[in-house]
Amino acid sequence: MNNAKTAAAPAANNNKLLWLVLLAAAGTFALTMGVRQTMGLFLSALNTSTALGIGSISLAFAFGQLWWGLTQPFAGAVADRIGTGRVIFLGVLLVAIGTIITPLMTSTAGLIFAIGVLAAGGAGMAGPSVLMAATARLVPLEKRGFASGIVNAGGSFGQFAMAPIAIGLTAAVGWASAMQWLGVMLLLALPAVLVLKGNSKAIAAQAAAASGKKALSAREAISQALATPSYRYLSLGFLVCGFHVAFLATHLPGVVAACGLPPEIGGWSLAMIGLFNIVGSLAMGWAVGRWRMKSLLALLYATRGLAVLVFLFAPKTPAVMLIFAAVMGVTFLSTVPPTAGLVAKMFGTANMAMLFGIVMLAHQIGGFFGAYLGGYVFEATGSYDWVWYIDIVLAVGAALVNLPIREARIVRVAA
Repeated sequence: MNNAKTAAAPAANNNKLLWLVLLAAAGTFALTMGVRQTMGLFLSALNTSTALGIGSISLAFAFGQLWWGLTQPFAGAVADRIGTGRVIFLGVLLVAIGTIITPLMTSTAGLIFAIGVLAAGGAGMAGPSVLMAATARLVPLEKRGFASGIVNAGGSFGQFAMAPIAIGLTAAVGWASAMQWLGVMLLLALPAVLVLKGNSKAIAAQAAAASGKKALSAREAISQALATPSYRYLSLGFLVCGFHVAFLATHLPGVVAACGLPPEIGGWSLAMIGLFNIVGSLAMGWAVGRWRMKSLLALLYATRGLAVLVFLFAPKTPAVMLIFAAVMGVTFLSTVPPTAGLVAKMFGTANMAMLFGIVMLAHQIGGFFGAYLGGYVFEATGSYDWVWYIDIVLAVGAALVNLPIREARIVRVAA
């Protein structure tokens, strides 16, 4: 009896630690992603306040998409070697500052600095590459798929919760104060640094000792990854994901307005994306341990393309818009668990934050074009149709490019 109790105690402690790690990572992602993904709700108000034009403001959002991606490989490299907690702490502070000062900006350069440099850069430092790698480091191997799904669902829940909060705050205190209160709310993520602190040095040392080989340097790990065709295919598909996600996050309220629907439908459409992405993320976290991850990615991209095609021919009613948002939500960020899983499977966890950060950079290059082309095409044509056509073609291409990926551990040899 005593032996059974003794064996049960470590298991209970391990479960508590697992859920504490998941709460810290998912909660941080919920706050940073939730605030970033609701910024599109303020695009019209920013345009009215600054008179800069939708195209100029879209450029600030687009730069933010690109900068969010550019920071992640570097943030991941620092987190892998110096510590996750410090990186997340600085990232959360930068997102909060950038969000709070955005209403004070009156020029395109000012908006690029607040939205594109501070807020987006901070969100990249406290973003999925660092959070997913920290989670993979702190949870058992057999639970990584489940854990990545939970963390990813946290970002989705943030979007679902923040959109109605942003709408309510705007109605109560005005758009500028609403945005600043969202920035203050971000500070609730700071305690997570105490749970997620640590780095991957010990993992790299153990792997090197077990194999009898020197641990790979950051440069060697990057060179090996970029020389791997499957890694390049994965990054190319994720670039398309970024185009799609950024276009929806930035311009879905504009799409709703162009369809002649009330502005509230735009907010609820973003909330629906967040709500149903929770479902998609949890389902994908469960599925990555049971089916080939490249096949799951191909299915997700193909589903996106088909959904957009159906939406273009459907009547633009509130019900149709919300159903479309729900379908998009299921596929929105559910690409992250299998993508992160493939990076971990191919290269291990020692340099995962950095290598997944490079894949996220590809995602955000696509995000730059998705956010910018949405505004540019609308100003040029008065419609978003051509962006939807491009999106369909890219979705089909992403589905196909994932099929040749080889799901196998890459042999790593240090120079």
